[in-house]
Amino acid sequence: MSAEATNPATPGPATPAAHRRKGRPRIDLRRLGRAALLGPAARDRLPDAIGHVAEAHRAHHPDADLEPLRRAYVLAESSHRGQMRKSGEPYITHPLAVTLILAELGAETTTLTASLLHDTVEDTEVTLDQVRQEFGDEVCYLVDGVTKLEKVDYGAAAEPETFRKMLVATGNDVRVMSIKLADRLHNMRTLGVMRPEKQARIAKVTRDVLIPLAERLGVQALKTELEDLVFAILHPEEYQHTRELIVGNAARDDDPLEEIAEEVRAVLRDAGIQAEVLIRPRHFVSVHRVSRKRGPMRGADFGRLLVLVNEDADCYGVLGELHTCLTPVVSEFKDFIAVPKFNLYQSLHTAVARGDGEVAEVLIRTHQMHKVAEAGVIALGNPYAPPSEEQADGERPVDGERVDPTCPGWLSRLLDWQRGAPDPDTFWSTLREDLAQDREITVFRADGGSLGLPEGASCVDAAYAQYGEDAHACIGARVNGRLATLSTVLRDGDTVQLLMGQDPASEPSREWLEHAHTPAARIAIQRWLAAHPSSDDEETSEAPAAAPRPAVETPVARPAANAVVDQPGASVRLAGCCTPVPPDEVTGFVVRGGVVTVHRVECAGVERMKSGGRAEVAVRWGDTTECRVTLVAESFGRPHLLADLTEAIALEGVAIVSATVEPPSQQRVRHTYTLQLPDAAHLPGLMRAMRNVPGVYDVTRAQHQAASAQ
Repeated sequence: MSAEATNPATPGPATPAAHRRKGRPRIDLRRLGRAALLGPAARDRLPDAIGHVAEAHRAHHPDADLEPLRRAYVLAESSHRGQMRKSGEPYITHPLAVTLILAELGAETTTLTASLLHDTVEDTEVTLDQVRQEFGDEVCYLVDGVTKLEKVDYGAAAEPETFRKMLVATGNDVRVMSIKLADRLHNMRTLGVMRPEKQARIAKVTRDVLIPLAERLGVQALKTELEDLVFAILHPEEYQHTRELIVGNAARDDDPLEEIAEEVRAVLRDAGIQAEVLIRPRHFVSVHRVSRKRGPMRGADFGRLLVLVNEDADCYGVLGELHTCLTPVVSEFKDFIAVPKFNLYQSLHTAVARGDGEVAEVLIRTHQMHKVAEAGVIALGNPYAPPSEEQADGERPVDGERVDPTCPGWLSRLLDWQRGAPDPDTFWSTLREDLAQDREITVFRADGGSLGLPEGASCVDAAYAQYGEDAHACIGARVNGRLATLSTVLRDGDTVQLLMGQDPASEPSREWLEHAHTPAARIAIQRWLAAHPSSDDEETSEAPAAAPRPAVETPVARPAANAVVDQPGASVRLAGCCTPVPPDEVTGFVVRGGVVTVHRVECAGVERMKSGGRAEVAVRWGDTTECRVTLVAESFGRPHLLADLTEAIALEGVAIVSATVEPPSQQRVRHTYTLQLPDAAHLPGLMRAMRNVPGVYDVTRAQHQAASAQ
């Protein structure tokens, strides 16, 4: 609860001045003085206490109407009057600080108004009806949402259904979570008088739930400071070591990063590209991660260069100049402009090296991209705002329908899969797993679109991300043009084509759960399995066909042996390894008992017979059209596949002599059929019909090693 926040003088991860002044000041959320009380002021005059909020707000919104802020401050100050924080400060300093955080991030007026009032309904006599009457439905909705979130326990003992309702309410308007994140940031800054165990508990909740939410909303300015504050509380020794590294680097006489920045400025100036080149110092957690990954830190490791331009095309112009005039580290290049991250982040990433081994990472983006990179959804304004005049009529939302600024994005996906969660515990556990995924990959669809998936996602996840519950009919995939099982783990940049079956009765397999990493996939599969508990039994009922031996033994007399040899009275047998049929080119060999076995000339057994010294026997096809052939069908596993294949064969007028279905391996099934054809001319049509069965991706003639007995 926000009233528990305490001493604002708590030592935090303040960045040394010498380190900070080397670049343009980032959004600085730490410069907060104690706000003045309301004091005497004319009704139409802005109170002095919110002057700094108004200044920050006007920097982003020059034409903003400040009257709602004035009225919200008057109500908040008067209702909180007499309440004190544990540090002894007037309580009004807390909503003021939260509102300043949001104002510096570029939040619009409605969000700032609700932020000033966010604790009034919970901690004072002010009611929601009063807020609605004074400020309208929208502000009332936001205040109510934040009030409900204040009542949620985010820890391990959290009531899943309560959290689910609160988070879903938040998802309906991202501004609720924006206010909550700013509220948590100010409280984290002021944990000084809390007991150490309580500081640790709050820090862990912040680390496990709120920092991942800030990441998914793209609010990097909040996320990075929260990370540093949590780092200082939970890992004080490592934090202190990192602080010493940063202070030591700031005291250096030379600055390789500034020297490289000057080189970059000269390159872009000579190329006629208007750009701002800044040094962007790493925050504490980032420095800690780099030092653990790379070992001893070099000067250029303590920050990155940020190049800001006006147009998207200029980003690529800058990239071309840097890679032409400096030494690029090609492995460091990433294009998040063409393929934005799931949290709206866009930028080009690269790195350039100097002759002395110093490597500087470079971020290239437009000013608008930079704003969104820092503030995420907060920078996108009011999600209820009407569309601009430039939008086509067809793009305008229906009356009352909101435009979700995070779509496509993690929060919009949350609203989809939470509805399908079979129970609150599943929702909660799945959400925690999802929040633990700190990296996403982008894979490309065959139609040119893209899918954002967590690292480690499989083709199962891609199927449900693209098709929703229709993915139950997915039978396989092609990854980068090659056939792949649904369990295949995807990598960043892969192209995936999902193969969908035409059978409306297609079903997901319980095995898919082992390969599903996304909430959408896991919840959809679990729902289907819960609604169809007998599906595994039906699948098992076909298991007798999956025997390692032929279900029907081949008769000794073979009317299909219509091959003729130049040895009167000799018995002729078609080789089982390659099952030749007219008009295959064939040859023969005499085996035990004087029997002549007939092979296709390309059969592997032919070479072995020759190398064994056996003489070939001339063979030709007789006049009989009936023949026997062995076909191998490769397929993705699914229920009823054997029945569908058998039906397809029967419809072609072909008799099954024997059938073998090998046990499934990695979701693939191999079927081997020995078939009696009335005419060899039927073979191409039969193989086509079998390939058309959903789930079957290839049908070939048998081509295995001939038996040693031959």
